[in-house]
Parts: sequence; structure tokens; C-alpha cells
Amino acid sequence: MQDRLHGAAQVAAVVGAVGAVALMLYAGRANQHILVTVLFVFWVLAPFVALAWADRMSVRWSVVTRTALHWMTLVITVGSLAIYVQRVLRPPRTTGAFVFVAVPVASCLLAAIAVAVAALLSRRSVPPGSGA
Repeated sequence: MQDRLHGAAQVAAVVGAVGAVALMLYAGRANQHILVTVLFVFWVLAPFVALAWADRMSVRWSVVTRTALHWMTLVITVGSLAIYVQRVLRPPRTTGAFVFVAVPVASCLLAAIAVAVAALLSRRSVPPGSGA
């Protein structure tokens, strides 16, 4: 089960990153400022890069913490893409950049909180003196 979840999370991170950038570029297709577009690409990619990096670093984490990371990767991918698709299909009357600014921040915070809570809970569940 853990291997399947891990594989799904890895695929989700790639799909999420590609999808998020594609939707952001489509939403900002009228933008004439190349530098702003490049900065937004990096900003929108940030949560997926952070999740992929955390996945690489998680080999020594507890199973509970890794599972939380993998589930958060799936949730953040689905949630981010759903919000971005909503923004593309129903553009706001004013500038729509807010979504592409706020979602990466919220995604990183959500993942950090969930993984930290899982890590704390997994440490509490280890009996003292077990060496783990």
C-alpha cells in the first residue's frame, strides 16, 4: 500500500506542477511582462518542488510522516488544480493573479503543518527506550 501511495504522490507532484504552470500561463496569456511571467512560473512551481524535495528527504522519516506527506501531495495537487481550473474557466472581472499568489503559499503551509503534526504524533506513539 505504501509503495502505491508513494508512486501516486510522485506522479501527482509532476502532474500538478505541469498542470499548474500550464493553467497559469493560459490565465496570464495577455500579460506582456516576461519577467512577471517567469517569476509566476517559479512561484506556482514552488509547492510541487517543495513536496518533491520533502519526498526525497523522507527516506528516514517514520511511516506515518511519509504517509502524511504522500496524502498531502495528492490533496494539494487536486486542490490546486481545481482552484486554477476554476480561475481559468470563470475569470474574475478584475485581475485574477491573486489565486496564483495565494494558492502556493496556502499549499506550502498546509503541507508543512500536516507533516509536522504527523511527525509529532508518530514520535509520541513510539514507546520510550525502543531506540526508534
